[in-house]
Amino acid sequence: MRQALVKQGRGRRSSSRSITAPVGGWNARDSIAAMNVADAVIMDNFFPRTTDVMVRKGYTDWATGLSVDVEALAAYNAADGTAELFAAADDGIYDVSSDGAIGAAVVSGLNSARWQKANVSTTGGKFLYLVNGVDDPLLYNGTAWTAINALSTPAITGVTTNTLVDVCLHQRRVWFVEVDSLSAWYLPVDSVAGAATVFDLSALFRRGGYVLTMGTWTIDAGYGMDDHLVFLTSEGEIAVYKGYDPSSVNTWALVGVYWIGSPVGRRCITKMGSELVIVCQDGLMPLSKALTTVRVNNKLAVTDKIQQAVSTAVSLYGTNFGWELCPFPKENMLILNVPVSTQANQQYVMNTITGAWCRFVGWDAICWELYEDHIFFGTNGKVCRAWDGNKDGDSNIFAECLQAFSNFGYPAREKHFKLIRPIIQVAGADANAFGLSIGLNVEYDQTPPAGWPTFSLGSYALWDAAVWDASVWVSGYSPAKQDWLTAPAIGYNVAMHVKLTNRITDLNWVYTDFIFEMGYGL
Repeated sequence: MRQALVKQGRGRRSSSRSITAPVGGWNARDSIAAMNVADAVIMDNFFPRTTDVMVRKGYTDWATGLSVDVEALAAYNAADGTAELFAAADDGIYDVSSDGAIGAAVVSGLNSARWQKANVSTTGGKFLYLVNGVDDPLLYNGTAWTAINALSTPAITGVTTNTLVDVCLHQRRVWFVEVDSLSAWYLPVDSVAGAATVFDLSALFRRGGYVLTMGTWTIDAGYGMDDHLVFLTSEGEIAVYKGYDPSSVNTWALVGVYWIGSPVGRRCITKMGSELVIVCQDGLMPLSKALTTVRVNNKLAVTDKIQQAVSTAVSLYGTNFGWELCPFPKENMLILNVPVSTQANQQYVMNTITGAWCRFVGWDAICWELYEDHIFFGTNGKVCRAWDGNKDGDSNIFAECLQAFSNFGYPAREKHFKLIRPIIQVAGADANAFGLSIGLNVEYDQTPPAGWPTFSLGSYALWDAAVWDASVWVSGYSPAKQDWLTAPAIGYNVAMHVKLTNRITDLNWVYTDFIFEMGYGL
């Protein structure tokens, strides 16, 4: 049956709608025409929190003076609560516990800077172990470094020590992975040296390859008898063992062998609470979920919502060095480092409370480490402290977001948008500044506003008394901003496209108001 079109009389009235900031985060999975309005098509350098979206913090130079890439960072955490931070670059290990110019290497003459690390506690003290599969393992006891081999003091015998490429502490034993093999090695209980015993895994893995890494998976979130040792191969096969003494069948047993997507990078595994999370071709896979389903069920991946972006990144950059997972508990973040290319690395970042994702650009990180509850990354020639301040070194932070498209409840009616009012809270000291450009995209067009907004340091303006995108904003948190901005656009579906330039101001985006007139239609 035909129906008459809804017709508005003279004196057409405007409608208004409010949409939350995209706290749902980056969505690289769903159709652009079917996303939740709390999601975003593009979300660069905006971090989705539980109640708002903030422009990410910047970084400051921490340790400078090298001419090559820093390829490993390792924190030593002593029993008395003190900590030290070390960086590996070229042929040396450097103490970077304090900020400033890097001094002489504490260890030199090495062949590779791509070390794996583990803090080890025994009855003899606290130690830091480093292994890279090329050099003899390095052991730090809080005072001195020792290259460990059969003739050192202390010594490891029974294995060629410079073939050890990964290290893990499990059930009071130090375990090692032998490079390019299906063998692991373990030491006596409560020891960082002694006679190493081989643990041959070749009969378990049908797909071949080699053991890439290992980790402790805690079923009960504690450190008791339910700790399981997990071996992961280059082909994505996983062997899980339970028990505490691998030399006895009464205290050591195979739980099972499983298969997931091939892992990406040697630093592809990290522990979050009791869970082990693995970077593989299927995304970021929690071990507890990976072992309960078939290999192709990507829906169980932590990265499900950005799976297409992860798959593309793995396809393009999977062989590049620098893939690494790093939790940042202080800010409820999980950081996945994506080594795109020299000077252009990215991070895919998840809010561990909500599971929402975003992408960070501008941090050319090669490796990551937590040190005294702060997050640090190594890059070309220096170590940087991330999430520190509101600029990247001496550069501005550039953030961009295209929120999900919305038809405001009227999919078949064209709308003429008149005004827009983004609610952005601002905080900081005198002379803080930021620039903001806003556009309305219609019918799923993703074209951003032209260029990046600029600003001038010095004088600053007040809300409701300054020209938008041409003024510097004041310090101190602003109340909900009340000024409406002209944003002409005509279409059935619309999304706000934001480009923001920041330097030394905290910015939190809460929600956005829209005013529009409804056209004729059903």
